[in-house]
Amino acid sequence: MATLPNPLPDPAAAGLDLPPGSLVDATLDGPWHEPLLWYADGAADQGDWAGLRAAGRRVGLLPVLVTGGQRDQWPEAWDLSPDSASYPGDHDPEEVLAGYWTDYADDELGDAAPADGASGEPGDGASGKPETGSGTGSGTGSGSGSAGAWPGLAPVPAREAAEDPDTAAAGIVAVVAGDADLWLGGTRMALVPARRSADIPAAIGWTGAVNHENDVARLCAVLRSWEDRYDARVVVLGFDTMIVSVGRPPATMEEARALAAEHYAFCPDNIDQSPPYDLDAYAEKAVLDQDAWSFWWD
Repeated sequence: MATLPNPLPDPAAAGLDLPPGSLVDATLDGPWHEPLLWYADGAADQGDWAGLRAAGRRVGLLPVLVTGGQRDQWPEAWDLSPDSASYPGDHDPEEVLAGYWTDYADDELGDAAPADGASGEPGDGASGKPETGSGTGSGTGSGSGSAGAWPGLAPVPAREAAEDPDTAAAGIVAVVAGDADLWLGGTRMALVPARRSADIPAAIGWTGAVNHENDVARLCAVLRSWEDRYDARVVVLGFDTMIVSVGRPPATMEEARALAAEHYAFCPDNIDQSPPYDLDAYAEKAVLDQDAWSFWWD
């Protein structure tokens, strides 16, 4: 994947004055030929993001928070596989999402019952199966036993962005870094050689979604599209988790439903393994007017 020359092998020569930290070159296939990322030894501080972003961007590095999660797994233990990542720009985001929708949505949204087998709440359908709205954007028909055809990419929200997307990202980082109890295992600041935020997972060969997609660059193609439409930025990565800041979130349920279909294709576990297993409920609670999106892959 084309990037600027990697300054991490000699940060001082690139004019970087980094705090104590670790350079990570560990991959599934042994040490990589150069560091894939740097991350700090100490816990992330709310004030670190802006300084690291300004210093790193000048030499082709972008910041991201990393988290050890419940199992205290830091990037050395992430099973990174840069050889498995292609280039995000080689993939069409709509084709990627349409393929996922075909592979997952018809089986899961059309036929799967909630994992706990509970009977349906009002609006869930008599069978207790997750029922998605039939309005524009969800692309699912109720009562047919099928999730329906891929509905296409959601439109750009009609609202204007309230602030610069990088300012919005810094706000989410401040919230996460400022609440140690929010993240089991804590968070630390990291720098990654990447041209744009959406490419960070591919740049390090992140495999957190490998049970869904083994070429993370395809997911990054979708993240690029979200950058363009929603002013999104990748702000947190864990072993199998991701948080994206959103500078221009959907402001209507119609917009939110349309985007919820994309979220389902991108990360089915967000709906399949999270009550109430319903796209409309997910659209209202996790997409509408939300300035951050969280993803987890089983």
